[in-house]
Amino acid sequence: MVRKAVGQLCSFAQSRCALVERFHDYLERSFLPGRSFESPADFNSQLSAWLPLANGRPKRALGCAPAARVEADRAAMLTLPPVAPVVGWNSTQRLPRDHYVRLDSNDYSVHPSVVGRRVEVRADLARVQVSCDGKIVADHARVWAGHQSITDPAHLVAAKALRRARVELVKPPVEADVQVRDLASYDTVLGLGTDLQGGVA
Repeated sequence: MVRKAVGQLCSFAQSRCALVERFHDYLERSFLPGRSFESPADFNSQLSAWLPLANGRPKRALGCAPAARVEADRAAMLTLPPVAPVVGWNSTQRLPRDHYVRLDSNDYSVHPSVVGRRVEVRADLARVQVSCDGKIVADHARVWAGHQSITDPAHLVAAKALRRARVELVKPPVEADVQVRDLASYDTVLGLGTDLQGGVA
């Protein structure tokens, strides 16, 4: 019985993955050619304007336009749960000495005053926020290019000030100038005379 249920779940997951892959393939062949995008928001706005046109065209496999089936699909769906699901990315980590956190392949700066403390990283499609004890210590626009370092200028200034203060704290004190006693004064104290050549008699 359990094996049958697991098999059904696996086939359902595979069918959902196949649907997503077919949709991506359709976008690559029908939507992306000849277009350019300035940002993810620009991509979404162009896609939102294009989808009503695409869904209004009759499809041979369906026997009608996809838009004609929307109401029937909605009628067959279950109601939404009363509590909205958690979306986005959430993680907790200790902020390293370089005061950057990594999300995907990008590094985002955090205010260096919380180095060594636990911080919570929250991200969605638009923003990356880092908080410590409920206080926001970083807020960046989400970057979709790979292997980027995103630095807030205020974090850079604070890091330089903290490094300067640390150097001043551990810098050895400047030695005060002290008088150097003439060695001949020790001979005088001990009652030792000197010969004509300057040696001890």
